[in-house]
Amino acid sequence: MKRSRKKYIPLTNQPLLSSITITLDDSVNRTDYPFCLPLIQNTKQITFSSPVTFFVGENGAGKSTILEAIAHNVGFGPEGGSKNIQFQTSNADKARLGDYMRLSWNHKPHNGYFFRAESFFNVANYLDTIGDSYGSYGGKSLHHQSHGESFFAFFNNRLGDGGFFIFDEPEAALSPQRQLSLLSIIHELSKNHAAQFIIATHSPLLLAYPNATIYSCDGDELQQISYKDTMHYQITKQFLDNPELYLRNLFS
Repeated sequence: MKRSRKKYIPLTNQPLLSSITITLDDSVNRTDYPFCLPLIQNTKQITFSSPVTFFVGENGAGKSTILEAIAHNVGFGPEGGSKNIQFQTSNADKARLGDYMRLSWNHKPHNGYFFRAESFFNVANYLDTIGDSYGSYGGKSLHHQSHGESFFAFFNNRLGDGGFFIFDEPEAALSPQRQLSLLSIIHELSKNHAAQFIIATHSPLLLAYPNATIYSCDGDELQQISYKDTMHYQITKQFLDNPELYLRNLFS
């Protein structure tokens, strides 16, 4: 059951985070990941003009790297979580791009979370280890639910009354119906509270969110594009319009 949320007028119509400046100095080894990516080398500034911003692109394009760096700069745990959840199960330092970022805020958020689908299982393990009561996650262990149910329990219970949220592939365990429900949750928070969402996704359903900013990471430079210009929309539409022809050409 979806819990009720206290409604209040946002403090501002502006996004909480207004822009990011990236400055790579001469000490950076541009042959190391992620600094070897042309996208990272050529991106000097990212602006946020709407409550919801999507980063899209092929696997390895750099979208998750940008989100991880933002999360690192804000102070969220590297595996995901809030500022109070700080643990790391891997020695890989993917977030070091954050050391070269400067974030400019219109308003500092009162709440926030870095949801990282890849390591959400590890967050659930951590919460079990510390004996968390799970009150803010729906009242029971995330491991006592299916993969998709645990994802949705987070989205439906942990976002509170707004804040600054970074989602990396939130659709990974969600059915199409649950993805639509997530859109409804995002809309409610964006409409009634001071909330901002920065999301990396492959989902054409999530990308349809009205008036969102969409950045493509597929080129050598970050490019703002429209929903119907994304490959996610175009490939999905072409397939659904004629799956038989698409599969025949694919398998020939």
